[in-house]
Amino acid sequence: MTITENTAPESATRTPVLQARRLVKTFGRVVGLDGVSLELYPGEVLAIIGDNGAGKSTLIKCLTGAEIPDEGELFLDGKKVTFKRPQDARAAGIETVYQNLAVSPALDVASNLYLGREMRRSGILGSVFRVLDTAGMRKAAKEELTNLGISTLQDVTVPVENLSGGQRQAVAVARAAAFGSKVVVLDEPTAALGVRESNQVLELIRNLRDRGVPVILISHNMPHVFDVADRIHIQRLGKRAATITPQSHSMTDAVAIMTGAATA
Repeated sequence: MTITENTAPESATRTPVLQARRLVKTFGRVVGLDGVSLELYPGEVLAIIGDNGAGKSTLIKCLTGAEIPDEGELFLDGKKVTFKRPQDARAAGIETVYQNLAVSPALDVASNLYLGREMRRSGILGSVFRVLDTAGMRKAAKEELTNLGISTLQDVTVPVENLSGGQRQAVAVARAAAFGSKVVVLDEPTAALGVRESNQVLELIRNLRDRGVPVILISHNMPHVFDVADRIHIQRLGKRAATITPQSHSMTDAVAIMTGAATA
């Protein structure tokens, strides 16, 4: 069976928010990426799928500054960029939520949302004595959670260690949404979550898209991918095997391309 690559017809006339061209990354003799290109357009959810060792994690790390590609180019809003560390990508408006969430269990919800970006009190208290604006952060955190439609976190003063897995994921996604002005990258956001909590995270992804924030979703869960993704980038053996849509291809087609049973 041969499956042709499918991309959105209007993509040719739009400028990608984030674009990778012919990325190459090697680790000694191991080829992580072999000339991979990717396009993320405004207001879409782009899923990245692939078998273990296909290069998904390496691709994401190159897009977010955790790895520097050996060859290739990155563009943000049509302008060439170079990320030498994750802080560079964050400063450019690209936020990533990894599987381990990177939340601080002992801190409350509001403090986690502003971790590393703490708000200080105005005047001499903030500038000289560096006193944090705890009330301001809690108010802003509550507004951000409300804007995202997160109704399961009513009290932003609760320590994260007291939250469920889905609620912790919501905190991590909300933090990314609050500061990811250009792109939000989610790495396996529904892994190890139950059905109800997974559905809440998927709804968060839809809310981000509705707010105009493009999302890159890395997932092994095909039903979730086909539920929320606008386009699906398929990695195989360090290369882009195809870019398809849920409307043009089935889950069976996607798995066939991913495993090499079908060619694109």
